[in-house]
Amino acid sequence: MRSLTTPPYDHEGLVQVLTEAKRIGTIGSASCADVIRHSAYFADALPADVDRVLDLGSGAGVPGLIVAVLRPQLRVTLVDRRAKCTDALHRAVSILGLGERVEVCCDDAEHLSRLPNWHRSFDAVMSRGFGPPLPTLALSALFVRLGGVIVVSEPPADIPDRWQGIDLARMGLSSPQRIGSVGVFHVEQEASTTEA
Repeated sequence: MRSLTTPPYDHEGLVQVLTEAKRIGTIGSASCADVIRHSAYFADALPADVDRVLDLGSGAGVPGLIVAVLRPQLRVTLVDRRAKCTDALHRAVSILGLGERVEVCCDDAEHLSRLPNWHRSFDAVMSRGFGPPLPTLALSALFVRLGGVIVVSEPPADIPDRWQGIDLARMGLSSPQRIGSVGVFHVEQEASTTEA
């Protein structure tokens, strides 16, 4: 499936930021075009009424920075607990001129999820390679308001469903809808128990 959004493969700022991330080791060996293409699916998956988005375990800012470029109406918060990453993210936000609507936070996501101004205060949470399926969903759900969405990277379509055996309804989540290389979960109700 092709992304609905036209990925900005030649976006000078994004190419510069991603090339630097590769150099310092905060992103893998995938080409800049592949990273941008994959991130465009996150942008496609976010509903039109989304305003505040959290990128958990942002690392090099993928997908958060690319989504912020593709969806200029969004306010995006990039969270990573590694100072090496957040230092690079601050520079990237400046290079891309996104300082008015992209925030960078160096902290542990579990700690942030317990703070009143973070708990259930985002319209959407995105994550790419944050952790195993169950902990990723459980933690993400703590940040998303009722009616919001969680968007996570999915393995190739021919890989067995990694969400089998997870009681999504008990977590207050819908079954995932696959959009290209991401899965979208709707937050339908408060989780009945803590699943982490």
